Parts: sequence; structure tokens; C-alpha cells
Amino acid sequence: MAKTPVHKAVFPAAGLGTRFLPATKAQPKEMLPLVDKPIIQYGVEEAVASGVRDIILVTGRGKNAIEDHFDVSIELETFLEARGKTEQLEEVRKISSLMNLSYVRQGEPLGLGHAVLVTRPFVGDEPFAVILSDDVIDANPPALKQMVDVFHEVDGPVLAIEEVPHETVSSYGVIDAEEVRPGVYRIHDMVEKPPRDEAPSNLAIIGRYVLTPDIFPALEETAKEKDRTGEIQLTNGLRKLLRQRPIYGCKIDGVRHDTGNKLGFLKAVVYFALKREDLAEPFKDYLRELGLNVPAELKR
Repeated sequence: MAKTPVHKAVFPAAGLGTRFLPATKAQPKEMLPLVDKPIIQYGVEEAVASGVRDIILVTGRGKNAIEDHFDVSIELETFLEARGKTEQLEEVRKISSLMNLSYVRQGEPLGLGHAVLVTRPFVGDEPFAVILSDDVIDANPPALKQMVDVFHEVDGPVLAIEEVPHETVSSYGVIDAEEVRPGVYRIHDMVEKPPRDEAPSNLAIIGRYVLTPDIFPALEETAKEKDRTGEIQLTNGLRKLLRQRPIYGCKIDGVRHDTGNKLGFLKAVVYFALKREDLAEPFKDYLRELGLNVPAELKR
């Protein structure tokens, strides 16, 4: 059977980013920089490196900066070219040439399931990825590529999963599953943010999904019975879909940073700074000046 390619990736980006106020009062949280690159660009580059070039951004009011970032900036390019700043010019041009970009407004933010549902006219009748840019994952091969490979193997929806400490399971969607081969699980059920003593495992769903178009009817059904917050939860739509077809989990081989909270964001800044050849050594020297124990042999 021919493998069905995954050409499209949905990026929900309509949230208000209240955890980072006042920094996000006038700029999207997705545009907060990790060293010198906005959070969302890491996810877009991951998608492109995984063979996905059609990017669908789900935006809302006040998110114009994201659209501007991925658009061509003639004025900036002309300025950089006139000043002979060829390296910066190449970097700026690369941003706008990475992919084909579409935008859809979510309107009222009614949850992740709703953000996915509004992309139905853009996705059409084909498999697609969903990337939550808050989860920045450093992996080789890229996290999404690992999932697409599993998708081709199992011919069904694939969720990214990670083992998390038992004391943190109540912050995640958690799966009840059996391992069918190392790192790949067939999911029997999933629970959104269970109490620690009721969690079926410590395998948490993280911000990557490879979905099939039959998720849309499942989400429409879910919309008729919104949860107590009034939102449409993607997990609830997936549970409905699970009654009709197998869904799998793929344990990602990589390092994930949850930049949706301040501590996770700060850890990610340090992590990616230490991976930069031009910054690693002077940054480690500075950390030592602060009295922190940074091994000289720390790998980048």
C-alpha cells in the first residue's frame, strides 16, 4: 500500500499568552525569542525538516507580528543588502522562503479542538500534523519526522508522548496504552489532566499530533457537548475517534522544553544558548562567574 504523505501542519497560535504578561500585552507569546529566533520558528523549521511545507497558522486578534515575521520584508532586505550584511540577509530571506503559509482566524478561543476544527477547509481530505509551538523539541531526526515514520508504519493517527514524573501527570493528557514495539504504543484510552492517583500511566501527550481527516467529524460531535470550561478539547475528539479506529503513541527521542511557562522558557534559552558555537563558551564563563557549576566538557 502506498504511503500517504503528510504535507500540511496546523499551528494553533490564537492564545492570549497570559502567563507572560506584561511581555505579551502587545506581542504574541509565540514571538518571544529563544536566543535570536522566536519560539514558533523552531516548530516551523521542524515541520519543514520533516518534509511538511504547507503551514496553516491559526491566529487571532493581535497576532499580526507572526504573519509579518514569516512574510517578505523588502525594506529590511534592501537595508541589509546595502550595508553588506550578507549573513543576516540570508537568514531573513530563509524565513520567508521556508514554506507555503496560510492563515485562518479562530475568532473566539474555544480550545485546542476548536482551533483544529476551523482549519478543516484548509486541510481538506488528507492527513495533517498539529504542532503546539510552546513545546520546542530538539531531536535528530526531528520529532515530527519520527511521528510521520510511525504514521506510515501503522496507517493511523499518531500522538507524541513522553514519560513524565508521576507527580506532574495532572498537568497533561495521559494515555492508557500497550507497547507494540519499542517506543510505539497502541492507545486504549486517554484522560485529560487526571489526578495523580487516577492516572493510567505516566505517558503524557505532548504538543505534536499526526491526524487523519476523520478527526473533524469527531470534533464536530465533541462541539455539541463542550466541557465545563465551554471549550472543545482535542483529547475528547480523539477519544471519540478511538472508538472507530486505532490511535498510536510515539515516544519522542529528543529533548523537549515547555516554553509555555516561565521556568521552561528560561531553561530553553539556556539550553539553546549553550548549543550555539558563537555563544557557548562565553556564556558558560558567565554562568561560572555567577557561581554556578558548569562543567567545561558540557556538550553542545
